[in-house]
Amino acid sequence: MNSESKTVAVVDYGMGNLRSVSQAVLAAADGSGWNVVVTSEPEQVRAAQRVVLPGQGAMRDCMRELRDSGLQESVLEAAASKPMFGVCIGMQMLLDYSEEGDTPGLGLIPGTVVKFDLAGRRQEDGSRFKVPQMGWNRVRQTPHSSAVHPLWQGIPDDSFYYFVHSFYAKPEQSSHVAGEADYGGRFASAIARDNIFATQFHPEKSSEHGLALFRNFLNWKP
Repeated sequence: MNSESKTVAVVDYGMGNLRSVSQAVLAAADGSGWNVVVTSEPEQVRAAQRVVLPGQGAMRDCMRELRDSGLQESVLEAAASKPMFGVCIGMQMLLDYSEEGDTPGLGLIPGTVVKFDLAGRRQEDGSRFKVPQMGWNRVRQTPHSSAVHPLWQGIPDDSFYYFVHSFYAKPEQSSHVAGEADYGGRFASAIARDNIFATQFHPEKSSEHGLALFRNFLNWKP
């Protein structure tokens, strides 16, 4: 594969944290020969070798904008064959359904998205749990197909990543959980299936460990 054909498409359907995600992927790709494009064109998504699906805001808005932008079909096609990385709502969209706005997802990983139910609960220091969870939290790498996922290569277990979310993923199959965090109970902070990997946290806001995930994604051969 020559350098001209090594393209990562960051999907721009109007709802992603595009600048910070694309800047982080660019930093991870520095010197690797990968070309990073932020695109709202379905054909560019189809032509790319790898795809990053960001997302922020409300699930219903994200699904509507993905559909109305004309990008949904190209994202589904990419998910069938290319390495894909979902970020935040871009992860939640991969599942079947979200309680947020009673919204169907893309159905790529079986499961649902539910809201934190932490009313009246207190943390170890006595403070109340707040929803959304905002800030740094440890991520425990969980066995995926009998081993930790290749995207965790070289990243210490229990590393800290940055979260901002009120809803979280509940995959039907434990084999699709690639990482867990604890906020009033353990929840899936990373999910994976075949050529798809996605995180609830924001790698682009998570310093070196976030960049390491994107670098591993560029080298991943699922």
